Amino acid sequence: MQAPRANALAPEILAALHSAFDALETSGIQKALITGGRHFSTGGDVARFYDAAHSGHAEDYSDKVVPPLQSLVLRMIEMPVLFATAVRGAATGGSAGLLFASHLAVAAPDAFVQPYYGTVGFAPDGGWTALLPDLVGRAVARSWLMANQRKMAEELHRLGLIQDIAAAPEDRAQDLLDGIDVASALATKSLFWNAVRREAIKSGLSAEAKAFRQLIGRGRTQSLMQTFLENIG
Repeated sequence: MQAPRANALAPEILAALHSAFDALETSGIQKALITGGRHFSTGGDVARFYDAAHSGHAEDYSDKVVPPLQSLVLRMIEMPVLFATAVRGAATGGSAGLLFASHLAVAAPDAFVQPYYGTVGFAPDGGWTALLPDLVGRAVARSWLMANQRKMAEELHRLGLIQDIAAAPEDRAQDLLDGIDVASALATKSLFWNAVRREAIKSGLSAEAKAFRQLIGRGRTQSLMQTFLENIG
C-alpha cells in the first residue's frame, strides 16, 4: 500500500486494493503479501471524515469508506488465496482488519495495533467485533476496544495474531508464505472459515458498517474528531 497520510483508508486506496484483489482472482495466483511501508496504515482518515461531517456529508463519505473496507476483509476470507501481511509501525482502526483476515503475519519490533474508535467517536469496523473475537476471545477483544489498548508486536505474537517478529517483516512474511503447501493451507482455510462462520462474519461486518454510519453524523462525534485533530496537529 502506498497512499498519503500513512496509508489512511480513504476511498482511493480502498479502490486500489479492490483492483489488486480483482487481478488476483483473474490471475489464478494463490499467494499474496500485503505491506505498507513505514506505517502499515493509520485507518480511516479522520481529517476527511471531519470535513465531510462539517459539510453535512458524513454518511455519504462513510458509505465510500466502510463498506469497501468490510468487503475487502470478507474477500480475504472467501477468496482461494493465502494472504500474508507484513506490519511496520501503526496498524490502527479499520486497517487492523487486513491483519485479522490474514493467514500469516509478521511484525516489525515497532509495530502496534490500536483501535482508537472511542477517541474519535467511531463505531468499530474492519472486523474488530465481527472477526477478532473468534481469533483472540471475546474478553480480550472487548477490553482491547473499550480501553483503547495499544498492543505491541510481542503481545500480538502472544495472542497468535502474528507468527514472528522481524526487523525486515516483508522478507520474513514472504519466507513463511513460500514455505507453505498451497493445497493443504487452502483446505485448512476452508475448514477454519467454514460456511457457518463466513455467514456470521458477513452479518457482523454489515452490523459494524451500520453502527459506524449511525454514529458518524452526530455532533458528539464531530466534537471528538475536532479534539483529536487539534491534539495531533
